[in-house]
Amino acid sequence: MSEKNIGFVGLGIMGRPMAKNLIKAGYSLTVYDMVGTAVEEVVNEGAVAAASAADVAEASSLTITMVPDSADSEAAILGPGGVLEGAASGSAVIDMSSIAPGMSQKIGTACDAAGVEFLDAPVSGGEPKAIDGTLAIMVGGPQVVFDKYQTILEIMGGSVVLCGGYGAGNTTKLANQIIVAINIEAVSEALVLVAKAGLDPKVVYEAIKGGLAGSTVLDAKGTMMIEGNFDPGFRIRLHQKDLNNALITGADLGVPLPVTALVQQMIGSLMNDGKADSDHSAISNFIEEMAGVTISGH
Repeated sequence: MSEKNIGFVGLGIMGRPMAKNLIKAGYSLTVYDMVGTAVEEVVNEGAVAAASAADVAEASSLTITMVPDSADSEAAILGPGGVLEGAASGSAVIDMSSIAPGMSQKIGTACDAAGVEFLDAPVSGGEPKAIDGTLAIMVGGPQVVFDKYQTILEIMGGSVVLCGGYGAGNTTKLANQIIVAINIEAVSEALVLVAKAGLDPKVVYEAIKGGLAGSTVLDAKGTMMIEGNFDPGFRIRLHQKDLNNALITGADLGVPLPVTALVQQMIGSLMNDGKADSDHSAISNFIEEMAGVTISGH
């Protein structure tokens, strides 16, 4: 089987553009997703549809999975009709889902037993960076496997770093998500404060973005708050899932994460308010509601 044959399971908001970038780079893709319209969109770009994750793996020397959470990765790779049912010994699986590190370790052990190479390789950057192929990719697994597939990962990512063994990629992703969530919450408090004081948040943003408070989060998410645009690049419900995994991992390791827990509760409240599919910049809505002011109203 040609190493140009790649399988892709999971064609959501991130998976679709990642798969398209592999096609543009000249790889032959076999794809599967439970949502038929997502499959059709990628097939229109040149991919071949399969009836299951197992069928994808059977046609591929490498299968990439990109699904929402731990249970989804377990089902897609280890479950009935999953990748390992169709994967031949000597093939590989790269799970790019953001899941609990312990689940990555479980999947990696099962792949080892089947003679299948494995990497966990979650990403950061949201839909815009998935589209332009500049995601940050955090990888866990053996050095020799990483070296073999680094070039393929670099088609989808602007930075690709091996962080350690199985689960290290997802532990690194949890650290990333803690920093992003708390940074978004801090930007929310700051912009709500200046809005309540009668200042123009856009002017304040211009004044502070070049100083120590400047950040990628301020640029990407602060501007969305100012515009009142919460169209999803990364959904509230997915960040809630990541912070939940961070808290579980922290508890397992005996590491207190008090501010992470607080922001996770804010996100939970927003989900209860029907904002699960809003962009995570909508964390600002929680602060706005408490203060009785909107950032975009100035």
